Amino acid sequence: MEKIAPVRGTRDFYPEQMAVRNWIMDGWRAVSRRNGFEEYDAPIFEYLQLYTQKSGEEIVSQLFAMQDRGGRDLAIRPEITPSLARMINQQIHSLPRPVKWFSVPRLCRAERPQKGRLREFFQWNIDIIGDDSPLADAESIFTAIDYLRSVGLTSRDVVAKISSRSMLAAWLQELGATPQELDTIYALLDKRAKLPEETFQALAVEKIPEAGLRNKILELFQIDSFEKLKASAPPAAQEEVARLETLFHLLEVMGVRDYCTFDIHIVRGLAYYTGVVFEVFDRGAELRALCGGGRYDNLLKVLGGPKVSATGFGMGDVVLEILLREKNLLQTAAVPLDFYVIDAAAELGEQTVQTACQLRGRGFSAAFSYKRLPLGKQLKQASSQKARFAVILGQETIDSRQVTIKDMASGLQKTIALPEFLAGPDKVFAAGT
Repeated sequence: MEKIAPVRGTRDFYPEQMAVRNWIMDGWRAVSRRNGFEEYDAPIFEYLQLYTQKSGEEIVSQLFAMQDRGGRDLAIRPEITPSLARMINQQIHSLPRPVKWFSVPRLCRAERPQKGRLREFFQWNIDIIGDDSPLADAESIFTAIDYLRSVGLTSRDVVAKISSRSMLAAWLQELGATPQELDTIYALLDKRAKLPEETFQALAVEKIPEAGLRNKILELFQIDSFEKLKASAPPAAQEEVARLETLFHLLEVMGVRDYCTFDIHIVRGLAYYTGVVFEVFDRGAELRALCGGGRYDNLLKVLGGPKVSATGFGMGDVVLEILLREKNLLQTAAVPLDFYVIDAAAELGEQTVQTACQLRGRGFSAAFSYKRLPLGKQLKQASSQKARFAVILGQETIDSRQVTIKDMASGLQKTIALPEFLAGPDKVFAAGT
């Protein structure tokens, strides 16, 4: 019978890969908590309507949709922000504000697998609900950078590119674009860095047929610094430019300004973004975005709740792992085995099992061989399982009340009474002898 492979665009996590995944996620959780965020989660599938209402065409086209036995349209979650908005709406009047939540969901998108993009992946989500100040935007960006710094990525390795949809909306309408045309222009701008110049120009002609307006917009797209933005912004956009200036000042105060830059091309692909938006890239721009997010002040209202301001981001594990591997910064969360219990005499087999279970009962990890093996082979097993200590029964004497504790790293050994050892395994553990 032919072996069945995993579905294309998904991953098997053998223990070695699982240790890497856990290390990444442990880091996400640690940084979230030290920045004051609480963890939540939601169902892995939701009603299809939750996504078709406001996520935008990009997400809707990537849904794994289905019907349940009652004929209700469902979808496996491609992102968790709509679920978050639904949950907040359900308890909006009882939650203290600002709400600072994080999640590490498994997500699925029906798209073509390629480098840095899979059909199934994990994503770290940070959200701040109920505060419309630039400080909330700054803390969101800071938290992303805080994690990247914690794994060894410097401002020479990664950059957060920041812009503002509300600033662009004001400016574009000043140039003559209608509110109905904004989403089309955002979609065009989002593709600017992803397409060859000729392809982009042809797409611009298609999406903005009126030559005068198109030329003005393309000229706007040429602004390449925040200083130029401030110098040329029309009165209608001044308020949003000032908000961006405050944001950059706060990032300076927070100590991460060197990681950040203004980039007018950043608009994000999802339709619900309303204000400040950002994406984090490797400095060489060789990979997809590691992280992206921004302000989404209308999403809760669109999903049936009150108008409440919100900001946040998502960071996927796939691109992040690629970059960390390329920078030789990838680590693992593999937890070494505390004790491997060995019987040096065949008649002590049951005593070995009992000792291992007693150690487990005291909160230590412990293992033993299922088969009766010579002492040397059992020690090899202890080494292969990365045990910190071997607990050898019967090495010095057949008396099962005596055990030899061997430090597997240094080779040092100590023989003590078994009851004394079991009364304080942590003392031997800490002493390293």
